[in-house]
Amino acid sequence: MPKQLIRVGHSPDSDDAFMFYALAKGKLDTGPYDFVHELVDIETLNRRAFHGELELTAVSVHAYAYLNDVYALCNCGASMGDKYGPMLVENGQKSLSGPETYRIAVPGTLTTAYLALKLYLAKEKRTNVELITVPFDKVQEAVKAGEFDAGVIIHEGQLTYAREGLKLVVDFGVWWMEQTGLPLPLGANAIRRDLPPQTISDVVRLLHASIKFGLDHRTDALDYALQFGRGLERADADKFVGMYVNDWTLDFGDTGREAVRELLRQAYEHGVVPKRVIPEFI
Repeated sequence: MPKQLIRVGHSPDSDDAFMFYALAKGKLDTGPYDFVHELVDIETLNRRAFHGELELTAVSVHAYAYLNDVYALCNCGASMGDKYGPMLVENGQKSLSGPETYRIAVPGTLTTAYLALKLYLAKEKRTNVELITVPFDKVQEAVKAGEFDAGVIIHEGQLTYAREGLKLVVDFGVWWMEQTGLPLPLGANAIRRDLPPQTISDVVRLLHASIKFGLDHRTDALDYALQFGRGLERADADKFVGMYVNDWTLDFGDTGREAVRELLRQAYEHGVVPKRVIPEFI
């Protein structure tokens, strides 16, 4: 009997690779399911999710506000910023508080980094900004080259920006914690609602098992994840993975689920998303 195909979408980054190591390398008995992995940047995955192309996919929590009729959030697989997260960095040529137009490169308008920036600008009453979408892995070099005054960096750039001479304006994970007392929920794994209930239960169970296997076999999982570290040294890759694959990833927990609800509530109240969304977790 042929196995049921489960197409999995996640970013080609060291933290996601670590999370999916066990599933990608056949370390788990997947029973009647055949997992096929598609590695694509998060903004592309966000946009593909509108069409429900993948049974299981990484999504930005921001994007989920538009997708909750197609996908439900898995209780496991979260990327949480616990007093750290995406950062706004600048090259020092202009100041956000100055009178001139301040051009910011952003890594996609459906990313949670973009949402955090919009909330920050609204609360700080900064209106002299122009936001331009740039591929996430080009943001730092574009800011450094003076093409933009600042940029929002995600992924490994959070560890390397200072070495490139860029200056921190705000760490959105720190800012969000100061505002709310909650971690910043950045990414999640979402499962398609139209799948049979047993399939949903099984796939979420296997996702949890893959995360736990990576955490329990850290050296091997990190060896695999280093392929996707975009030049990070092992120590930096280990630090980065630890930031985004941890106890929060095994389960959002009550605090993590409240953080998602609060972020989506503020997104609606500040007009960043068009409807109030109450997240459903499976």
